[in-house]
Amino acid sequence: MAGARRNAPPREDVLAAAMTMIAGRGLEKLTMAALGREVGMSSGHLLYYFHSKDELLLQTLEWSEGRLGAERGRLLTRRGTARERLDAYVDLYVPEGHRDPHWTLWLEVWNRSQNADEAARDRQAAIEGAWHRDLVALLAEGVSAGEFRPVDPDRFAARLRALLDGFSIHVAIGLRGTGRAQVLGHVREFLESDLLADT
Repeated sequence: MAGARRNAPPREDVLAAAMTMIAGRGLEKLTMAALGREVGMSSGHLLYYFHSKDELLLQTLEWSEGRLGAERGRLLTRRGTARERLDAYVDLYVPEGHRDPHWTLWLEVWNRSQNADEAARDRQAAIEGAWHRDLVALLAEGVSAGEFRPVDPDRFAARLRALLDGFSIHVAIGLRGTGRAQVLGHVREFLESDLLADT
């Protein structure tokens, strides 16, 4: 048994365990010692691989984003109108509810980024950049097809993502009156008034 414990589990298993702990117990319960017990490693062993809790959280966010990115890619390349795919993008973006684990992690990583080095900030910017590029491409497609008004896709994407971020934070922290259904309704109204082409 001791020999088995010396073999570190695959990195993805550690990151998946961290995400499961966040979902089940909250971010405050995710300590190196608790995670180590979960995956059969000492906290010192985890620190050897991740160097700090900040790095563990950022790698966990990158792993979670990789999964979301794959799902986003499937949604955006499926058949259907640009509007249908935009609705799917928004649906994927907005948290499932209060204490959504991905958004809980996202908020913590961004809060810690105030003191992060440039390399870590670049990695966080890459996460945001992927969401932005996909949205810009989808908006450009909808404009070209005549489904959307002739907006500047990059500028509109920046505005829409700011709206989504603001509302999503409210959902994730459980602000009263801003549940997921209400947020999706607000976003739908914004898109109908500012983006959809008159028919």
